[in-house]
Amino acid sequence: MIIYESTKQQFMDDVTEDTIAVKIHNQYVQKIGRVAMGEINAWNNSMNYLYKVLNTSDIPDDVGVAIEYRIPATPRRVDFMITGLNEQDQYSVVIIELKQWTSIEAIEDADGLVKTVFNRTKTSTQHPSKQAWSYARLIHDYNESVQNEAVQLYPCAYLHNYIRKDNDPLLHPVYDSYIEEAPIFSKGDALKLRAFITTYIKKTDRSKSLYLIEHGKIKPSKSLQDSLLSMLQGNQEFIMIDDQDVVYQEALRLAKQAQSGKKQVLIVEGGPGTGKSVLGINLLVELTTRELVCQYVTKNSAPRSVYMKKLQQNVKKSFIDNLFKGSGVYYDALPDEFDCLIVDEAHRLNEKSGLFKHKGINQTMEIIRASRFSVFFIDEYQKIAMHDVGSKEQIRHYAEQMDADITELTLASQFRCNGSDGYLAWLDDVLEIRETANADGFDFEYDIRLYDDPNELRDEIFSKNQINNKARMLAGYCWDWKTDGKNNPGVHDIQLEQYQFFMSWNLNNTTTWAIDPESIEQVGCIHTSQGLEFDYVGVIIGEDMRYENNRIITDPFKRAKTDKSLSGFKTLYKKDKDEALRMSDQIIRNTYRTLMTRGTKGCYIYCVDPHLKAYLQRRLAMQGAVVGLG
Repeated sequence: MIIYESTKQQFMDDVTEDTIAVKIHNQYVQKIGRVAMGEINAWNNSMNYLYKVLNTSDIPDDVGVAIEYRIPATPRRVDFMITGLNEQDQYSVVIIELKQWTSIEAIEDADGLVKTVFNRTKTSTQHPSKQAWSYARLIHDYNESVQNEAVQLYPCAYLHNYIRKDNDPLLHPVYDSYIEEAPIFSKGDALKLRAFITTYIKKTDRSKSLYLIEHGKIKPSKSLQDSLLSMLQGNQEFIMIDDQDVVYQEALRLAKQAQSGKKQVLIVEGGPGTGKSVLGINLLVELTTRELVCQYVTKNSAPRSVYMKKLQQNVKKSFIDNLFKGSGVYYDALPDEFDCLIVDEAHRLNEKSGLFKHKGINQTMEIIRASRFSVFFIDEYQKIAMHDVGSKEQIRHYAEQMDADITELTLASQFRCNGSDGYLAWLDDVLEIRETANADGFDFEYDIRLYDDPNELRDEIFSKNQINNKARMLAGYCWDWKTDGKNNPGVHDIQLEQYQFFMSWNLNNTTTWAIDPESIEQVGCIHTSQGLEFDYVGVIIGEDMRYENNRIITDPFKRAKTDKSLSGFKTLYKKDKDEALRMSDQIIRNTYRTLMTRGTKGCYIYCVDPHLKAYLQRRLAMQGAVVGLG
């Protein structure tokens, strides 16, 4: 979708008449909706700078100009494009990413990120060259007409307010690969940007390039398909067995049906370790190679980042970045814009999207509306936050509302906890989540231990991690995540003074804590471990779960102030105390259920409350198991 389209001459006239921002605004409101005043001011400012750049007879008056082009299958918009023919008479498009920035900080240990400051708040965002390059990559990878007609794309970035200095962070060597692909221009570079444009735009193409971009069929490129296949082949972590393959085959059949016009919704229920994520990744790859526009969706960023890193091998993360999305980006997607959306951890879906939960209507509804075929992997016992509203009932409701066929399947095979469904049932009974037939014990070979000293637990997890980097420390969110420690491992958030035990929460600058070797020194919380698995986990149960008067109790007031899982609890508590306590109780129990089922081979436990430890010890002893004691 292009918001503003014209020739260069018409654009110049609109700027001269001071109507350019008004025209962009009116078209934006008509095609998309309300727009912020800051964006209008940015258009006004930037278009006057581009007027100076284009004000030359070296750029023909009848070349094409497009402003605010929304790339299909993404929420991203290209700021400015100029189209024509190059010296070889090939269709040629110059993509310009515009920024109002005046200063930045380089981030040396990330892939193409910078820090910007707005209203005294520092935010990590993409380097402008990486952003421009990624837009060109997306247009090429998903537009069949651009691929078939060999449309040449030339990205760049223009920071017209930015004054360069010696050793400028904008030009730090860490960004060299992106700047080489998408040159960057700053204040005083108007003539250099003009020279860049005139190198590739020699004469008009009568807006044919814009037509190809706007109306080209959207499907993944052959190069993207081939890359994904090569990434998956031979990767042992993504091999499917048993029930996974059954669900996989049914999903492929439904995806084919959905292409014939009847919307399809598949609900796949499965507990921890049933292989939901492995199945989802296999579907993502296979459907993409079948030329379908497909994305893997999770609310939590940690699983996306980990699976992306495991899958990407030797290519840049940004090459496959568009295949992995958060759940809050589909509120303005067009109906059936995607062939398939694969939603992992669907129980974590929220009602509304955005930082302030003010965008859209309902994430489940928006996902079903946006895709011909939607797959929801769900385990309702893993809801761990007040805003988690994803449920089978809600999926069915919106699917029926949109006249979609509904298929429901179950993943029963258990790959976690040494294949023991009994352990999961026992844990549900022990944590009083639900009564099960496993109250008195179960037959299992699973290394579960209780420790009196958290230091001994940590030492054992460190020892297990030396085998293959698949052991991690986890804890309930009962200790504040200190601001000054978010990027500093020397700040110890978790402190148990009685045992001189001190550790930090996982650092803020990585979303791949679960697989980064050095992260063994940090403790993961529910938000960095849900949806992932390890061989062994060491779980610290904090004061939010205790054993009193012969039963387990939960205490939301012992959760850390920095934990967003109970966001909204205090407001609800004032209105409806019983409902607030019921919801928080479910969240706390589900949190520990999730943490205690992350290990495929073993779970080692330290309880802050000694009575809870004694209770767990009694429950394990009831089945005659040999209980490991630290």
